[in-house]
Amino acid sequence: MATTTTPNGVHVGAQEPSQAGNDARNINARDDDHISPGEIAVGVVIGRASEYFDFFVYAIASVLVFPSLLFPFDGRLEGTLYAFIIFSFAFIARPIGTVISMAVQRRYGREAKLTGALLLLGSTTAGIAFLPSYADNGFYSIVILSVLRIGQGLALGGSWDGLPSLLALNAPENKRGWYAMLGQLGAPVGFFIAAGLFWYLIGNLSDLDFMDWGWRYPFYVAFAINVVALFARLRLTSTSEYAKLLEERELQPTSVIEMASSQGRNLIIGALAALASYALFHLVTVFPLSWITIYSPRSVTGFLGTQMVGVVLMAVGVVASGLIADRIGRRRTLGSLAILIAVFSGFVPMLLNGGEAAQDAFIMLGFALLGLSYGQAAGAVTANFPAQYRYTGAAFTSDLAWLVGAGFAPLVALGVSSQFGLAYVGLYLLSGAVCSLAALSLNRALDIRN
Repeated sequence: MATTTTPNGVHVGAQEPSQAGNDARNINARDDDHISPGEIAVGVVIGRASEYFDFFVYAIASVLVFPSLLFPFDGRLEGTLYAFIIFSFAFIARPIGTVISMAVQRRYGREAKLTGALLLLGSTTAGIAFLPSYADNGFYSIVILSVLRIGQGLALGGSWDGLPSLLALNAPENKRGWYAMLGQLGAPVGFFIAAGLFWYLIGNLSDLDFMDWGWRYPFYVAFAINVVALFARLRLTSTSEYAKLLEERELQPTSVIEMASSQGRNLIIGALAALASYALFHLVTVFPLSWITIYSPRSVTGFLGTQMVGVVLMAVGVVASGLIADRIGRRRTLGSLAILIAVFSGFVPMLLNGGEAAQDAFIMLGFALLGLSYGQAAGAVTANFPAQYRYTGAAFTSDLAWLVGAGFAPLVALGVSSQFGLAYVGLYLLSGAVCSLAALSLNRALDIRN
């Protein structure tokens, strides 16, 4: 046990890095340990893009594959709802993964935690590629997918590396909105690649071949991407400069129980501040694909192509959000976008029920709004925490925001629209916007840090 002395003269015991952490550090050590904000930004984008790719591959398969593969005993609607229930398991498991991973990091170090989390994410995602059908394995196939999905959630909770917080804290004061949006670019990149793979496979394979083996290919690709992302992130996190930057900014894991008891108010506000963005996230990506598949004669490849165009607009919106936030402030940016999302919610039934042109307009407008709002969502969940709680607080608040805002969105949206009509999907989105505005009205600390 090593001992350090704080400026106040207090002696603090610090555990020596574990052998696993040392091994990871030595493998990825660089000759030049200096880390620039640009390098941190690249690491953030690569890491988030790999996670979002895994996320969207599973989400698309939940609509196009799992209802027929695992629930052939029921109708298409019921099978998709069952698939969306399993889809939500990862969001429930994610906060648990964060709790476990913070304990692992305190004991074994950042590199060991990150390596374990990304290997778990890659192996569970690749494991889905070998999933047997209900016809082959009965109910056990559903159990296997559920376990693998929970594993994905635990891994995502453990994949927090602190890079977004470090990037935000090291950004120039007048460029914090710009740097905050960089990590969010991983979402449109991940969706574009995932949707593109399914678009290509569905368009070039027969239905029989796609359902037999074609849908499994994106899950193999996900494992390969995770390996690349692992080494890209370890290349940064294993340097002494990275460790020094984290220590200077007090970005170290703390007990989740301690953090929650001390920062409960900030956790709740942070989770709700970007709720409109998180609710919209699945209402323009996963839900419309399921609704079109079940209720519309449109081809799946055509609609995926439309979504791929929409996600390009999302990427443009994410970039624009950085410029806007640096000009008018993050809280005002999120508040303005929450109002626009509330207005957009009133047009949901008209657009989705209005034919192909109206549906395309829904996708384009929805993705554009999503990019503008989601681009600053990361800033919304970290700015309130004192330095010593920022590392754990940022991870845990993001988990809660995903759980409350997005985890059940496809299930709720498809369920209520099938029973009561698309107007209730608009009401669901409106409720998210109202919660965001209420939280932002209390969240004055965001203005202080702009």
